[in-house]
Amino acid sequence: MASASASSLPKEKQLLEKMQLVQQQWDKQKSSPSFLSGKLSALKIQKESEVKSFLKENNAVYKVDPNADLILVKIEKDNLGFTHYKYVQSINGVPIEGAAFTVHVDKNGNVTATNGTLHPDASSKVKSDTKAKLSSKKAIELAWKSINLTKKDTFVPSPAVPAPLKPSNVENTTEKHNLLIYNKDGQYHLAYKVQLQFIKPYGANWQIFVDAKDGSILDSLNAVEDAATTGSGYGVLGDKKTLNTYFSNNTYYLYDVTKSAQTGVIETFTASNGTSLPGYYSVDSDNAFNSTSQRADVDAHYYAGKVYDYYYNTFGRNSFDNAGATIRSTVHYSSNYNNAYWNGSQMVYGDGDGVTFTSLSGALDVVAHELTHAVTERTAGLNYSYQSGALNESISDTFGVFNDPGDYLMGEDVYTPGKSGDALRSLSNPEAYGQPSTMSGYVNTSSDNGGVHTNSGIPNKAAYLTIQSIGKSAAGKIYYRALTQYMTPTTNFSNARAALLQSAADLYGSGSATYNAVKSAWDQVQVY
Repeated sequence: MASASASSLPKEKQLLEKMQLVQQQWDKQKSSPSFLSGKLSALKIQKESEVKSFLKENNAVYKVDPNADLILVKIEKDNLGFTHYKYVQSINGVPIEGAAFTVHVDKNGNVTATNGTLHPDASSKVKSDTKAKLSSKKAIELAWKSINLTKKDTFVPSPAVPAPLKPSNVENTTEKHNLLIYNKDGQYHLAYKVQLQFIKPYGANWQIFVDAKDGSILDSLNAVEDAATTGSGYGVLGDKKTLNTYFSNNTYYLYDVTKSAQTGVIETFTASNGTSLPGYYSVDSDNAFNSTSQRADVDAHYYAGKVYDYYYNTFGRNSFDNAGATIRSTVHYSSNYNNAYWNGSQMVYGDGDGVTFTSLSGALDVVAHELTHAVTERTAGLNYSYQSGALNESISDTFGVFNDPGDYLMGEDVYTPGKSGDALRSLSNPEAYGQPSTMSGYVNTSSDNGGVHTNSGIPNKAAYLTIQSIGKSAAGKIYYRALTQYMTPTTNFSNARAALLQSAADLYGSGSATYNAVKSAWDQVQVY
């Protein structure tokens, strides 16, 4: 039988044949491409209007009207000469939650990749009905009610702050909201995304979606994600460290103003075993933080500076937001508290109970893990549930390893202080700590936001295999580029593979041994 001519093929297939595709991923439910790479454009792209023209010409592939449906968020240029045009899909100017989409153009003006989540059917399902019946104030009230709390329940009096140091954002409870379109089981709802951040009666960064028409709760999850003078002090493990401190009114503060690129500072507080955040500045009278009670303070401050230096010296990233944000840590949180987390504003460390944990700020990889949650929040914005949530955890573990050379364990310095050789997790051997390392062991569960701390073992193992093949330096560059340029809120394991391969292609070439090493790593964990 004779093959069909190109002109007789459906328009989508005609366009895809013109694109010299190297790799592709498709969202089967939405029948739209979540990742395409290759030589996608025939004409050179020099400005944003030409990107819109490219998308319009290829409407049969992308299935959205770029002029009506896409809002440009920002244009980023990188050190390889690429320009990344970042969009969010919207309806009547109201953004669709998680619908981030990026067009990547190389230094020669070629569209080399597009990726993200598009909703081709959203406009027809929502139509023009994007006016809220519910007020934002009412939505916030309903969000509080849904978690059986009021704002008053979370109030903790703000501590006195010594002059002249005046930290910003010391509010104990934060309410944020924005109107958006939320996709719930294939149905699109006009909704308020209400974010409630507080530390009493428990650490929380609630994200609650309230239907803007009838006030029903569509979804909710707590996205709490598991610091100029020179002084010195001893850390949790008894090692001596040099500290950047600040002298004022005959007192030395753990307050680092030495990062020349940073518009903020690195500052460390103590909650004094209470639950008020940020607490009181960690201080000393002689600039020698040698007391046993100061060891957690010393490590939180020192390691926050180390992680800042890693991101700045390796990638040119200025703090977690790349704009010099203040990095704040609070230690001695609560009593016998076996946890550390990023709460959307700062890092919080418990002292542990002495059996399961000692002071959690005493591990560089733990501090790097928490600060990387902040980087992820400000870049890919990976949703903290199911595969994207497990990937969120894995990215933090992986950058914990990049920051803490020598092993592939997480938290081994502070976990079970009376027992040597164990850890919270292992990138090289996830099974040793109850995690799967391949998709055949993937755990389907609704607990722990869809198993984010369990299934992270799969991308963790892929990261280990990648690092073993190409080294931490090359792997770090690939992972950082993928996180900041190619991953989006809804990136799953398959999309992560595509993002990392594209980053490897950008940096080292699509036919390189480095590219093939990344491909092999994800093949071995059964993500194809």
